Amino acid sequence: MIDPVIWKWGLFNLFILVLLAFDLGVLNRKSHEVSLKEALAWSAFWIAIALAFCGGVWWYGGHDKALEFFTGYVIEYSLSVDNIFVFILIFGYFSVQPEYRHKILFWGILGALVMRGLMILLGVSLIHRFEWIIYIFGAFLIFTGIRMLFQGEDDKVDPQKNILVRMLRKIMPVTGDYHGNKFFVKLDGKHFATPLLVVLLVIETTDLIFATDSIPAILAISRDPFIVYTSNVFAILGLRSLYFALAGVMDIFHYLKYVLSIILTFVGVKMLLSHTAYEIPTIWALLVIVLLLAGAVIASLLWPQQTETEEKKEVDV
Repeated sequence: MIDPVIWKWGLFNLFILVLLAFDLGVLNRKSHEVSLKEALAWSAFWIAIALAFCGGVWWYGGHDKALEFFTGYVIEYSLSVDNIFVFILIFGYFSVQPEYRHKILFWGILGALVMRGLMILLGVSLIHRFEWIIYIFGAFLIFTGIRMLFQGEDDKVDPQKNILVRMLRKIMPVTGDYHGNKFFVKLDGKHFATPLLVVLLVIETTDLIFATDSIPAILAISRDPFIVYTSNVFAILGLRSLYFALAGVMDIFHYLKYVLSIILTFVGVKMLLSHTAYEIPTIWALLVIVLLLAGAVIASLLWPQQTETEEKKEVDV
């Protein structure tokens, strides 16, 4: 008889693979530029699926498990905003046409699901075996939050220094131009990688770096590997549509960067206090995170960031 735990993990991953196959094989078989309307519709779809799953967790696992899932989902989804800043830089650096970005993000997210699943299982295993390691995770989150606060946009990504890109160029020649939405082409009997594959590798390694922040953050909320994994998966799946919905207006929400650093620091403190009499309840952690995010959005709208042109006009006057 198959273990119910295996059934649970297997059915969930099968469900996600079916959705992804339908997305790539049916809805996006042809490369096209994703419109704002389409991006918003997909964002609403993935959020609705996540909320429905949260309801299922509540039904079968109880209030506490559902609260852990939802809090982890909100944390991961909010931290995804920082990923979007970097994706914008990467696509701009490589001059990727808008119609090809969906495919890159699709395969990038598929790879991220595998990598994050392995990292989550490793992280939970380490905490169960060496409980003191949560203090290392907590200190790391606080350090990351403070570093993010003082980090400039140009410091976040340098494709030329990416180790996988350098390895690829040693293994296989890379064409100078894009060849549609292809990752590989055959020219004069010789196989070449295209710049699109280079962009995919940069996206994958960038997400891996971000995962070292976000996974410990969710482990501060729950130690259940299934809750941590599923909340991560739904947030990652929503990241692609969130990119297309927000890419053109990211500069408007300029306070989000500072709030994300505060959230990471706060979650790190929660993790450090997890074995004390002052442990922060999950419901209060969720409330703090939601209020911080709402405050960042409202503050960004009330006090918009001045553009270089506007600043120059003020100086001239």
